[in-house]
Amino acid sequence: MRVIKEGYLYQLTFMPRFFPVNCYFIEDEDGLTLIDAALPYSAKPILQAAEKIGKPIKRIVLTHAHGDHIGALDELKAKLNVPVYISARDSRLLAGDTSLDSTEPQTPIRGGVPKNIKTKPDMLLNEGDEIGSLLAISTPGHTPGSISLLDQRTDMLIAGDAFQTRGGTAVSGVTIPWFPFPAMATWNKEAALQSARKIQELKPTLLAVGHGELLRNPAAPIEKAIQKAEKAFTK
Repeated sequence: MRVIKEGYLYQLTFMPRFFPVNCYFIEDEDGLTLIDAALPYSAKPILQAAEKIGKPIKRIVLTHAHGDHIGALDELKAKLNVPVYISARDSRLLAGDTSLDSTEPQTPIRGGVPKNIKTKPDMLLNEGDEIGSLLAISTPGHTPGSISLLDQRTDMLIAGDAFQTRGGTAVSGVTIPWFPFPAMATWNKEAALQSARKIQELKPTLLAVGHGELLRNPAAPIEKAIQKAEKAFTK
């Protein structure tokens, strides 16, 4: 596992050279917020990283409920007994429910949907909710209930899979040939594009995603990715 620190943010990357899967710590006054829970074997390295930082993990926030973002959730919940946060909408997906609301685009939910997760979320998030220094932003598209998290101290944004930066910066649903997996797991491209525009309007100082490197000063790459998505989705 690789760890990169940027201000209050720590990026923890599993398999960085081959199939990068990221989760994050955000450092607050009371301790650490873990954003996403990576892969099933990730619990021990995550706990070791927190121990090295020297602060306790106080809560777990999930950007969405795909398997590569909730893999170590049950083990971490059992060992830490801290509250788990997820969007109200993706709490259904965490429980294995892939049904769609009548008001939602009727494209099938894709990706690794959980089947045997025991953890029940303690807090359900909606747009504008605050978790320590973080502000919850509704960014559906990759899943119906995907959220991004804006650190209000720095304007750094953890976007889950709303974008990827592996192989180039792309909106969720745009296929990068040498790393197509986020696109393959995207629920609705039109919603993803709307969420990408919403993220752009926030003018983040740094973009942190589920797959790929940290993107510092991301305005230009985000703009280019949105333009590419607009062309790709109108074909």
